[in-house]
This record gives sequence, C-alpha cells and structure tokens, in this order.
Amino acid sequence: MRICVVSILLAVSAAITAVMVVAFDLFRPHRDTVPLLVGTLTLWLLFAVALVLLRKVQGKAVVVLVLAGSVVLGGAAMAGPPNTSTDSARYAWDGIVQNTGISPYAFVPADERLDELRTDWLFPAPVSDDGELVCVGERIETIDRDSGAPLCSALNRTTVPTIYPPAAELYFAGVRAVVGADAGYWPLQLTGLLLCVGITGMLLVGLRKRGLDPRHAALWAWCPLVATEGVTNSHVDLLGVAFVLAAAFWVSSGRYVRGGILLGMAIGVKLIPAIAAPAMIKRQGWKVLTAAVVTFALLYVPYVLATGIGVLGYLPGYLTEEGYEDGSRFALVSLIAPGSSAIVVAAIMLAGLAAFTIWKTDPDRPWLGQLVMIGGTLLVLSPRYPWYALLLVPFIALSGRWEWLAIPLALTLRLLLPSLTVTRVSLAIALVLIVVVTIRRAGPGAVGRWRRTLTRSRPDPAPVSARSAER
Repeated sequence: MRICVVSILLAVSAAITAVMVVAFDLFRPHRDTVPLLVGTLTLWLLFAVALVLLRKVQGKAVVVLVLAGSVVLGGAAMAGPPNTSTDSARYAWDGIVQNTGISPYAFVPADERLDELRTDWLFPAPVSDDGELVCVGERIETIDRDSGAPLCSALNRTTVPTIYPPAAELYFAGVRAVVGADAGYWPLQLTGLLLCVGITGMLLVGLRKRGLDPRHAALWAWCPLVATEGVTNSHVDLLGVAFVLAAAFWVSSGRYVRGGILLGMAIGVKLIPAIAAPAMIKRQGWKVLTAAVVTFALLYVPYVLATGIGVLGYLPGYLTEEGYEDGSRFALVSLIAPGSSAIVVAAIMLAGLAAFTIWKTDPDRPWLGQLVMIGGTLLVLSPRYPWYALLLVPFIALSGRWEWLAIPLALTLRLLLPSLTVTRVSLAIALVLIVVVTIRRAGPGAVGRWRRTLTRSRPDPAPVSARSAER
C-alpha cells in the first residue's frame, strides 16, 4: 500500500511539474508569480509526504522507487522551455560560437561580427509594428545597435562577455557538437535529466557501499529544485555537483589525487564548488589541493592562449551587479553589519566556518562537513538564485539531514518573491529549523555537553575558602 501511495504521489508531482513548465513562467509582463508559488509549495509538500511514507518501504522497492521518481520527475520537467531562467540560452550560444573555432570569451553576443552564426530560435528577426521594427516574445530582449535594426535575443546580458569557466564551456560545446546549432532548449534539458539520474545512481551506490540508508537518495532524486532548476532550466551547476560528489567519494576512499582532479573539474564548471574543498583536505590535503589547482589551471590554458586576460569574462562585473561589492546582497548578515561592513563580517564568518569544517570533519565521511560548509555559505551569502543550492542537496542526502532542505526552499521563495523581508524571514526560519533539529538530534543534555566543551580549557576558579586561606 505504501509503495502504491508513494507512486501516486510521484505521479501527481510529475503532472504538476509538467503543467507548471508548460503554462507558467516569469518572463511575461505580469509574472506568473502566484501560480508558480502555489505549484512550488504543493510540490514541496508532496515531496515531504513521499519521504515520510518511503521510510516504511523495504528492500529493492526503495531503489526502484527512488530511480523511477528521478526519471519521471525529470522527464516531466522537460515538458516545456525554461520558465525561471534564460541561462541555458547563453549556454547554447557559447557552444555554437566555440564549434566555429571562436573563443567564447573573445566577443560579446551582440557583436555584429558574429551575425553569421545566429540561429532563429536564439535571435528571432524583429517584426514591423506601424513601420517600426520591434522584438516580440516572452524570452526575447531588445538590443539597440548602430546599424539601425534592433537585435532580438533570447540571451541575457548580450552586451557583456560570458561568465562561465572553461569546463562549463567545454560542456556547452560538446552538447552543441552533437545536436547542432538549430536544436532548441531540449538538448541541455536532456543532459540535465541524465545528470540528475546519474547523480541519483551515484548516491544509491555510495550509500550502499558505506552502509547508509538508501532511502536518503530520495532527498536528491525527488527534490523539486532538482527537476525545475536542474532539468527545466538546465543549469550547469548539475555538472559541478556530479564532479564534487565523485570527488567526495574518491577522497573518502583514500584516492586523494583522483578526488583532487575531480574537484578541480568541478571548480572549472562553476567556481562555487570550491566551498566543498575544506571538508576534503583534513587528510593528505596537499594532494587534493595540488591536483585540484593543476587541473583547474590546465582547463584554462587553451582559452588563455586564445583570449588572454579576457577569460575572466564578466565575473568582476557580475559580483558588482549582484551587490556583493557593497554588501547589499547579504540578507542576514546585513542585519548586524549594514553597508560595506557586511563584506568584512561575511568574510570572517566564512573563514571561521571553513576552519571549523576542517577541524571537525571526519575524513572518512566528509559529507557532513560539506553540508555545514556549503549550507552555511548559502546562509551567509544569501544568493538570489536557488540553483546555487543544487550543490547542497546531495550532501543533505548523504548525511540524511533533511532539515537543511529549508535552505533551497528559502532561496526558491526569494526567486519567486523578490523581497528583502521575505528573504530574511525565510532564511531565518531555515536557520532556526536547522539549529533546533540539530540540537534534538544530539539528544538530551547536548547543550550542557557543548557548554562544558567550550569551557573545558578554562582554569576552574578556586573555592572561596581556598582563596581566603591563601590570603
């Protein structure tokens, strides 16, 4: 009966996912905020109920349900084009440019020297409106050019160079080399689905080999964030997640160089996976770091030779645009350190968190340290893009700490309801939930034990009578 109910819940979740992808998006003049919010909260509720029911399922049915759910939910997420992000259009364009022998860092997408490479689905022709050429379409931006006619583009930030590191660019080029320039959004959605299911398989195997509960893999496989942002919107973060997860398994098995290579590749996909490193360097850390740095540098070599310093792309401008230069983006930290002082406080907090992670991590099972480091970083930095939390979810699964899912949910709310108050409240609730559940996990007397640990190094004050006798 439980298997049937879980299967029904997954089927309903898949149907809701497909309807949301087909019918609603954030690109219309009046954003579909309400239906997307209601649909998202419904998916998270169904996700929670399915996880609770899965706890009573036994045997091979667990593996079948977890894998089937990953495939069905991911497949439903391919029902339509991206609905919360246009990043995958930029991925496609970077791949198209590279496959003609041009560095993606060399020209901005709006550059007229690239006009011969443009495809209709990425750069539709403008239409006449009372004699004036205009761009139409939900995902289409208008770029004014000196030639007179506007450039219509499905890309964002068409007047700045790409921001993505070389491993991501190789991925974009590889996908486009297989499907060609005219294929739409589906190729990256399909590779996103393959990555999602592949990561699910990695988790199931890794959990079994380490004697952990395979049900925990559902925390990744059925998570609404994975289907919507990993498949529908095809974020390249998934590739980085796959490399980081494999690196954690290699390092925990004593294969430090291999793990370091995979870590370097993950950072070469998107710089964010670097925050997973502190938990992997407690034992033989120099091997991990050396392999990671060398791999990362080698990935950049061909692009540096082709473009020089231009490989930095739009990264400096992106950090400024996101508010990290003046501290305005730190939703929680800015409550105690307003203005640019938030940068200093955030840096101190992250450095302390990294040191704590290195100190307390079990090198044989680094995922709890990675959970704390990545989750803590997301709470401190409070990015406005929920897909950054994809990096956190597999370590929630490996550690079985479901309460940390509150962070991806809070960041999803931030995307749909871009309000500083909503962001602060949702992240604060996530933080409180994590602290409360963590204390409860530690069992009775945990607070007292932690207090004694903190004061253990302090000398005990002498009794009053003893001090009097000394005097």
